[in-house]
Amino acid sequence: MSGWVVSAQLRWVLGTCERLTALSRLQIVRQHLMSTNANLEKEVILTKSGSTGIITLNRPKALNALNLSMIRQIYPQLKKWEQDNETSLVIIKGAGEKAFCAGGDIRAVTEAGKVGDRLAEDFFREEYILNNAIGNCQIPYVALINGITMGGGVGLSVHGHFQVATEKTLFAMPETGIGLFPDVGGGFFLPRLEGKLGLYLALTGFRIKGRDVHQAGIATHFVKSDKIPDLERDLVSLKSPSKEDVADLLNSYHFKCKADHKFVLAEHMDKINRLFETNSVEEILENLQEDSSPFAVQSLKTLKKMSPTSMKITFQQLREGATKNLAEVLVMEYRLSQSCMRGHDFYEGVRAVLIDKDQSPKWKPATLEEVTEEYLKSCFQSLGSKELKL
Repeated sequence: MSGWVVSAQLRWVLGTCERLTALSRLQIVRQHLMSTNANLEKEVILTKSGSTGIITLNRPKALNALNLSMIRQIYPQLKKWEQDNETSLVIIKGAGEKAFCAGGDIRAVTEAGKVGDRLAEDFFREEYILNNAIGNCQIPYVALINGITMGGGVGLSVHGHFQVATEKTLFAMPETGIGLFPDVGGGFFLPRLEGKLGLYLALTGFRIKGRDVHQAGIATHFVKSDKIPDLERDLVSLKSPSKEDVADLLNSYHFKCKADHKFVLAEHMDKINRLFETNSVEEILENLQEDSSPFAVQSLKTLKKMSPTSMKITFQQLREGATKNLAEVLVMEYRLSQSCMRGHDFYEGVRAVLIDKDQSPKWKPATLEEVTEEYLKSCFQSLGSKELKL
């Protein structure tokens, strides 16, 4: 809620209270402010049950998309729970049936970036600081990724100790299709997946569902969605649990759901590992062209739709991220985020995919060859005094 709205409401409240005692007026003002804060906090619900802190992303109509207000509520509460002696477990989940978190509030960032508003800096900085806090959380952190989990939602889950997927989970990092790159620590976890799977997912935005999210190595466990309420109840019932206690409980649910299932990309992994093992994005496209199998043809068709700049940034991001720790990756990704904010393709990608929805972005440059090494190098350069500090 903007400041002028709050002020106008307060003036009205005080204007109707002229005959009340100063104490009564103060009480009304406090109640008004508490009500205002409650309205702001509805986007994310932070509760405590026993020794468990529970974070509920509460924007179901927006598929629980993450905005700066939510980040600013989650981060201090997570740090508080981590440091007090009465909280021994954190659970994060999404409200509604469709999504854990479908990503960041990209449209707001786009509008801010167009006019040079600070949100384009603050959102990425504070989101990455939260991602790092999750990755370094000293108490067990369990993400119930029941539903759509993309972009910012991946950052809220994948760096924690445990990620529980269900048959409703839909994972993707589709950023190269909107002129961005798989951020929120994508440069850390994607290169650590089997073979070249992470690079394939990063460049193509390929969507993985259900049990495949576990089999890809993105989720630590798989549990059927109708068992999630029971699992949450049993997690909350644990008394001062260690990571081993939480793992044992999650394993018990996971093994009850075990079934023969072939990973969706199993038959293509040999090709992915061979065709994506290159020194450049150009070589990947050449390999796919030469292979000419149905899988290669479809992959080539997909990649030709993506931002050439984003693909080159992503390729180098994952190559460098393979040897960096999470904090180092996030510092690198903050540099990349601000480069994208200064560029063309992010705004054009969001326009084509999310605003006009014509699905026909006009990338600049339009070809991989036009994305120069000099430009690519500039994207990774230090931001000096504006560098992300973790």
